[in-house]
Amino acid sequence: MKQKQKNHILHTPVLANEVLALLKPKAGETYLDLTAGYGGHAGLILSKTKNFKGSVLCDRDQEAIDHVKALFDQEGIEFVKNDFYNATKLLLESGRRFDIILADLGVSSPHLDKANRGFSILRDGPLDMRMDQSQTLSAFDFVNKSSETELETILRVYGEEPRAKYISRKIIEARPINSTSELANVIKSAYKTHTKSHPATKSFQALRIAVNDELGLLEGMLPNSVSLLNPGGRLGVITFQSMEDRIVKKYFNDHANTGYEATLTLINKKPHIPSPTEISSNPRARSAKLRVVSKN
Repeated sequence: MKQKQKNHILHTPVLANEVLALLKPKAGETYLDLTAGYGGHAGLILSKTKNFKGSVLCDRDQEAIDHVKALFDQEGIEFVKNDFYNATKLLLESGRRFDIILADLGVSSPHLDKANRGFSILRDGPLDMRMDQSQTLSAFDFVNKSSETELETILRVYGEEPRAKYISRKIIEARPINSTSELANVIKSAYKTHTKSHPATKSFQALRIAVNDELGLLEGMLPNSVSLLNPGGRLGVITFQSMEDRIVKKYFNDHANTGYEATLTLINKKPHIPSPTEISSNPRARSAKLRVVSKN
């Protein structure tokens, strides 16, 4: 596999050993990566399956697609630039089926490291947060055009932010807000006491989820992914926050605990989480949870 090693420095795949252990990729199996990102998990799995022409790498971010196209140069892999719900919908319509499907729902390290993408609290940049840069709606629109009630709902529901009411009021008073540092400081002003993490962490998460419709797309992607699996195929989902994990857990349990009518089998009843060693070397992995099912 002609994989350019220098590109690995951009993104460290989380739960790499666990992904291989639970998905059990075998030579010749077909693979669908719904969030290819910067190719970390894909490189691991494709090194086992060696079935490049039977595999598809998807991502909604054009930068990520460009990266994995260069990373897996001339391998015959199909690349799809789309969000994971619409990608699965199109693949179903074309009659495709796969033995292994993986979705890593986390934000790629380059999203956080590049200030101009607007995801990071610590790097000043535009209020963007779009995973798909061809999308019109951005964090700027939510922050500057939403009503106070709409902002409060976004922060409370998607960020589980206890001070959503006070933060939304502060945002309304400070508008227009044009940059991530401006927004972070406004949110910080709504806190009178010290917090363990940055006070804006939950609010930034909430805005990112709203901008990219992450939970809505996840709910549509799960049944499509199961339909795309061959019998005996495995589906793995890596989540990074509680709302995502609840959606995945419920869907998997609902379709695995129905007796003779069960369409899925739980490979791991409890999610696999990173080891202390992995968290030490890659702190961004600390909240990751991997759940895997197989199709009956």
